Amino acid sequence: MVTVTESAQGYLAQLLAKQTVEGMGVRMFVTQPGTRHAETCLAYCKPDEIIPDDDTVEFDLFTLYLDRNSLPYLEEAIVDFNAERMGGQLTIKAPNAKMPKVSDDSPLPDRINYILHTEINPGLASHGGEVSLVGVVDDGIAVLKFGGGCQGCSAVDITLKEGVEKTLMGKLPELKGIRDSTDHSVKENAYYN
Repeated sequence: MVTVTESAQGYLAQLLAKQTVEGMGVRMFVTQPGTRHAETCLAYCKPDEIIPDDDTVEFDLFTLYLDRNSLPYLEEAIVDFNAERMGGQLTIKAPNAKMPKVSDDSPLPDRINYILHTEINPGLASHGGEVSLVGVVDDGIAVLKFGGGCQGCSAVDITLKEGVEKTLMGKLPELKGIRDSTDHSVKENAYYN
């Protein structure tokens, strides 16, 4: 489920040791899970703040409490600490925070959304763009809508055919095609005019 590297365990144990509350642990959760605004968080968890439904992971020096509602979004999450001369940095990578992991037998729209959120949108975000699924029609045509820097962008046809379509159809053989429903006459935020 969640991996906490040895260096992260040591760092978190040091932070907990500085607290004045006996038996304090760490709670991990996702705010706004399943959305593009999802954030994976760690927080101190006092003994009186423990939620009985949370999953617990026992480490040598502390207990990690995993929020029950966040569990699907914490799948494959990694907490790491990289020491540096000026201290270090704690990092959390949660590839499924914005969209829970899907299986091969999940409904087609869920699998499309998973690929959009985890593979395609991170690349489009570098240009301030995004793409979302409007729906699946005609037994296998994915209708998409571009936003941000992709709406009205002169390179959107290349992005659609060479990026989005190739990726989706390569991973989802039952998908018969892709259709863009975006009004590209709106060019205020376009990355390329």
